[in-house]
Amino acid sequence: MARVFLHHVVGDLTLGKPELVEFSEAETVEAAIRAIGDSAEGAIAVWRTRPMEPAPPPSAERFIGMLTSLDVVAFLARAGADQERAMRTPVSELVAPNPGLLKEVDPGTRLIDALEMMKQGVRRLLVRKIIVWKGFSKRFSILYNGRWLKNIQSSSLGGASNSDRPSTSALPDNKFCCLSREDVVRFLIGCLGVLAPLPLSSISSVGAIGSNYCYIEAFSPALEAIYKIPHDPCAIAVVETNSEGSHKIIGDISAYKLWKCDYLAAAWAMANLSAGQFVVGADDYGTTPVSMPELPTDSPAGDAGAGVSSRPRKFSSRSIGFFNNQANQMSMGRLRSMYRGRSAPLTCKHTSSLAAVMAQMLSHRATHVWVTDADSDDDILVGIVSYTDILNAVTKQPTPSP
Repeated sequence: MARVFLHHVVGDLTLGKPELVEFSEAETVEAAIRAIGDSAEGAIAVWRTRPMEPAPPPSAERFIGMLTSLDVVAFLARAGADQERAMRTPVSELVAPNPGLLKEVDPGTRLIDALEMMKQGVRRLLVRKIIVWKGFSKRFSILYNGRWLKNIQSSSLGGASNSDRPSTSALPDNKFCCLSREDVVRFLIGCLGVLAPLPLSSISSVGAIGSNYCYIEAFSPALEAIYKIPHDPCAIAVVETNSEGSHKIIGDISAYKLWKCDYLAAAWAMANLSAGQFVVGADDYGTTPVSMPELPTDSPAGDAGAGVSSRPRKFSSRSIGFFNNQANQMSMGRLRSMYRGRSAPLTCKHTSSLAAVMAQMLSHRATHVWVTDADSDDDILVGIVSYTDILNAVTKQPTPSP
């Protein structure tokens, strides 16, 4: 195991991170749309409303769960024509309680321990902000005493001596930040040298490809996807099944793809179109043109940044934030081989290096990359690489040589 995981601490990743601004369960869907656009992984943490006076610091005990862009689109799709009322709905009616997605840790928690937490399903780490870090990482950790590190007080009871306790300079009171898996992977890509030769190894050789991906046929209703999408990664592939039974990926429905979309247009499309039409747009399929319902000019979508016009218009990949430079009217089969717009899935080959896939995910701020067969030109789907797969690969113990 690389020493970078043992010598670095969580506090090293908090420098420069903005202070946490809690998103209350009492906020509306309209406010959630704005907040999701500024958050990592296309999701925001939702907290129970804290009392006004005195205002307590952020605490994992008040964390409810994560709300993704896909949750919002699915909710609006089920709301039907009453979009204005849906936009004013409090997010407490949408978010699924899952307190295990966030853990509160001490800035002195070792990086290896943070990785272990995230490998087990934690998506956010709540950490007290520090200005200057001095000292070493904590000697005792989850790997050795079998319990989560929570805060300075509880961890100091575990037996760490004063000489091992890190010190901080200019430590603000009650100022916290949240670290995401994207923050951790971004830190790791700056340490590729100490991870050699792992970064240049193929994702198939290091076991970073997840074969248990979810998919939906292109002809299936798009709304069916929300009942099949897993929690992590929050994505489902839209495929066409070939005669030999292999899956050709044509797009995906995910929180990442819907991260900064036109939420009202995407919700209408999810409720009315097939999965294949949803990922590229109905008019790009060469199908019968469909019109968006007319919305009043004072619709809350304008404040939410959705950008839905008051005039009826066709649904297309452009209307939900996707842009197609080859918007030709053609059959579904021809479109699959020519369409390469923003709605095209983010893919790599199974021979791609781990470093390349990490850079690909970070440059697109994606939560996943679909893996296709390098020996085929038809985008045959073989798996998926997620943050969890990357963390498992970089922390895997090397196999001793015989």
